[in-house]
Amino acid sequence: MRRPTRTAVATGRRGRLAALVTVSGLGLLPAAGCASADDDLTAYQSDYANHRPLAVAGYPSAGSLEAVQKLLWRLADGNTAALAELASSDGTDAEHRATAGHWIDAYRPAAGQEVTADFHDDPTARQTVVLYFHATRQRKQISLRLDGRAGADGWRVLMRESDPAEATAEPTWAPETPGGGRPTGGPAF
Repeated sequence: MRRPTRTAVATGRRGRLAALVTVSGLGLLPAAGCASADDDLTAYQSDYANHRPLAVAGYPSAGSLEAVQKLLWRLADGNTAALAELASSDGTDAEHRATAGHWIDAYRPAAGQEVTADFHDDPTARQTVVLYFHATRQRKQISLRLDGRAGADGWRVLMRESDPAEATAEPTWAPETPGGGRPTGGPAF
């Protein structure tokens, strides 16, 4: 009599990856779909390893935190095209590129150094973030939102600051140091 095969239920990332590899090997999933997810993860891990850690205040969601990390990495790298790709669907490609260029000109020297992101508001669908660039004592307010139909495109950055003065204006409502919270009467989305 043959012994029954024991099956272990794996949990966590490795378990899901093993299940995807098994299912893909059976031809139930296209292997290219897995490669894309793996490529995204590898790119994120590489960016994370090659840049300075971000200090955080407030309550980001996993998606809004990732969007801010990518924004700072693109600023530090001086990559205008990659920064513009993080833009929400609001505005035009020309506005996104102009904003990205202005932000890189203004914040690139400090973006690769100590930065704190102070997340305000409930991160359900929109979030205001104040970036504190400690080396230069600059502050920059950015607005994030879930983009696409029902948020399917993930967290994106509002990039409609074609005027250099607007692109580099410091928020008048934000505290001088991170973690102070939003004062009453501060701007809302």
